[in-house]
Amino acid sequence: MSGKQAILIAGPTASGKSGLALELAERFGGTVVNADSMQVYDGLRILTARPDAGDLARAPHRLYGHVDPRDAYSAGAYTRDCEVLLTELRGAAILPIFCGGTGLYFKALLGLLDTMPAVPDSLRQAWRRRLAEEGPAALHSLLVERDPAAAARIAPADGQRIVRALEIADVAGRPLSELQAGQGRPLIDGGRCVKIVLTPDRAVLRERIAQRFDSMVESGAMEEVRDFRRRFGAVGGTAGKAIGLAELGAVIDGQASLEAASERAIARTRQYAKRQETWFRHQFGPDWLRIPLRNVTEIAALEVFR
Repeated sequence: MSGKQAILIAGPTASGKSGLALELAERFGGTVVNADSMQVYDGLRILTARPDAGDLARAPHRLYGHVDPRDAYSAGAYTRDCEVLLTELRGAAILPIFCGGTGLYFKALLGLLDTMPAVPDSLRQAWRRRLAEEGPAALHSLLVERDPAAAARIAPADGQRIVRALEIADVAGRPLSELQAGQGRPLIDGGRCVKIVLTPDRAVLRERIAQRFDSMVESGAMEEVRDFRRRFGAVGGTAGKAIGLAELGAVIDGQASLEAASERAIARTRQYAKRQETWFRHQFGPDWLRIPLRNVTEIAALEVFR
């Protein structure tokens, strides 16, 4: 891997990204860096399939579980975290191996997203209070006045994205739509890294998703949901959308059977994986190597990693 700045491993959920990243981290003495928007949150290790204690013992992992689930976290915040981390890793000559299913994070690393300003917590909370008091439709009407181009792309019921557009505009002094030109500052030179997307067979992936959720339940996902609710209460935003959180919560509350909840969570995960596959297919160009799902040791032996 001489001369390479990083390895980037993308792919749909349950496609084997983490196993491959771990294999490569052991081979090259690298550090696995999270590139998944759900795995950044504290309290959801099992449900978001974060690395377990055994994985952490085999290689360093960074940017996993470091965000309070009650806090907002964006691609911009991720970029700022990565900038600090990359300075550290480069100073120690350690190869970063980015691994995850959030395409926007990879685009941010490569400078294909605009750099968004940091939003003060006081302003963020003020907009969220307005959202709670006035509702998303009212704030969408306000966005139509201030930034019609952004409003046209955001559904009137999508409160989280509406508030994000309004708060960014407040900080930047310019509409969000003017900031989205795809001209961010790259943290990684795209020509000096290995970029791969795992492309598993759809039938195989569907079965892996079902098996993984069953394993999550057996590994204590129900207890994790109980503890999460005790620690953080009702959480909105991205963390509150973690697949399995609402479904297993319904079982705890006596509103659903475990069988029904599992079927619902597995169906949601399969739908999510399909959206990820579509996104990677249309957003990642020919410079990304497409690799079918195989044994991780076999993939790690490919010429591209030599």
